Amino acid sequence: MSSRTKRIATGIDIGTHATRVVIVEHSRGEAPVIIGTGVSETRGLRHGYIINKVDASKSIGNAILNAEKMAGFKIKNAILSVGGVSLESVISHGATTVSRASSEVSETDLRKLAHDAEGSIPHLTNKRIIHRTPIRYRLDNKEVLGDPIGMTGTKLDVKMLFITCLEQHLNDIIRTVEDLGVEVDEVIPSPIAAGQVALNKKQRAVGCALVNIGAETVSIAVFENDIPISLQIFPIGSTDITNDIALGLKIPLQEAEKIKVSGAEGVYPKKKLDEIIEARLYDIFELIDAHLKKIGRSGLLPAGVVLTGGGAGVATIEDLAKAVLKLPSSIAHPAISHGGKHPVKDSSWLVAYGLAVYALQRPSNTAEDGFGDILDTLKNWVKPFLP
Repeated sequence: MSSRTKRIATGIDIGTHATRVVIVEHSRGEAPVIIGTGVSETRGLRHGYIINKVDASKSIGNAILNAEKMAGFKIKNAILSVGGVSLESVISHGATTVSRASSEVSETDLRKLAHDAEGSIPHLTNKRIIHRTPIRYRLDNKEVLGDPIGMTGTKLDVKMLFITCLEQHLNDIIRTVEDLGVEVDEVIPSPIAAGQVALNKKQRAVGCALVNIGAETVSIAVFENDIPISLQIFPIGSTDITNDIALGLKIPLQEAEKIKVSGAEGVYPKKKLDEIIEARLYDIFELIDAHLKKIGRSGLLPAGVVLTGGGAGVATIEDLAKAVLKLPSSIAHPAISHGGKHPVKDSSWLVAYGLAVYALQRPSNTAEDGFGDILDTLKNWVKPFLP
């Protein structure tokens, strides 16, 4: 097959606990295949931002090097995720008058509309917009289903979701990666990247919440009509569960981390362990439910909640999520194709893989690389993620 029909994409997910790199190759008419992965313990970060640049550079560099060794070539470009407590979402509204004499809505009108909505966002000092999604268009006060381009009218308005992060933190991470010789093509919020592969189109269309329980943060991204409508980050994570176990059972942190995932195994009182874990998880799900109430979606997401991240491996988490959130709950169980060899079964790889899939959908200079081809081959391929 001609090299013109192949594309290479790389995703770099710099988490507080681990940095993961995924290199994907896609050939026209075939499913994407992972040809390189790299992982290293993240050092020098706290809650998603860099506190020690030397340590951060070493750990990110190790993950990149491991992926390069597996793939057999150097990474030149990548899509980078950003997470952490500085990530925020805000809903803003914009309005404009249709500019053409024919009253036909054009791309220019949509750009003016997005600019007006952006100008209405309060408190943007020291923040950078990294993602924007139109949630709803209205033309002459009537809701538009889909894209308004080509429709005729006078006044166009939009309700738009913007996702921001602290500019200094973002610049630090981008500079660290680019100093390692990898050009950052784009930055994507971690929950949006994971939603590319952890959820199918039906789940995103009818209403679903993707909850990632990381080491130091918990994120929730709510999808509806196949687009994200809300995102929230909480400064709490699975490390807090480990700390609670260590304090409650008077044991070292390393031992607490082990039994958090594998269970008491007869060594420690199971009832007490369950009480400790469930108390912290209850706090986490209460925060999530409060956010769902704030956006009017508490108990109203037909596709329920999909749990990912390292903390999603805690026993009984599904049942507790159902009880607190009063929604169907499941854990994402990926079985990502890995060059025809062993599958990647850990859901903590979803962000890095989602970044690579997102990169494949970006425009390229090759006419043969169409979006539809990629999306069609992904339809069956993402089924292992579903409950």
